[in-house]
Amino acid sequence: MTSILLFDFDGTIALGDGPVLAYAQQVSAALGGDDGFVDGIRSALAHADGASLDGYDAVRRAAEERGADARLLSEAYLASRRQLATGEAPIAAPDGLVEFLTETSAEAERVLVTNAPPIRIAEALDALGLAGLFDRIVTNARKPAGLDAVLADLPADARVLSIGDIWHNDLAPAHARGHATALIGGFADPAASPTYRAAVFAELIPQLRDWLRG
Repeated sequence: MTSILLFDFDGTIALGDGPVLAYAQQVSAALGGDDGFVDGIRSALAHADGASLDGYDAVRRAAEERGADARLLSEAYLASRRQLATGEAPIAAPDGLVEFLTETSAEAERVLVTNAPPIRIAEALDALGLAGLFDRIVTNARKPAGLDAVLADLPADARVLSIGDIWHNDLAPAHARGHATALIGGFADPAASPTYRAAVFAELIPQLRDWLRG
């Protein structure tokens, strides 16, 4: 029986506020250079109150309150992704992730599923020390519906564990199909009922190893 580990990207294997703040900076510039906008996002990231799914959603909500439309947000987001894993949008890998992916290469298929476009994903994985550690990469996934499509294409008898930081996008579709889920830190969601939960990835490793042995 095949074991499959599904990983989200932003907020799960790529940590740090850099990409979200780069997005906020691009939105601020498009809105005319409102420096208070970026400061507001910094505050939202420091005091997550459950009103937003994640930092990107916080940027969207704050921008729409200032009159931003979908086109402005899309252009700002794509501009920020061209800064991914640079000094303008730095990221870091969670402690223990490189070792975990390396050691489990023969135990499970490791799949990266992200809503992000392919822009600088390869460069980002290289910067994180994760180049070559995923067996398959799915970009522009359009989760949550897109995750359900990925799951539908997996072998019917596969053991699946989905790992992410947003219940609604990264885990709920897997949970609905009876698969295991692991929720990592960050923005609270009262609807979440994951199999495993931890503040940071390193705290999940013993549980993930137990699941793989199961």
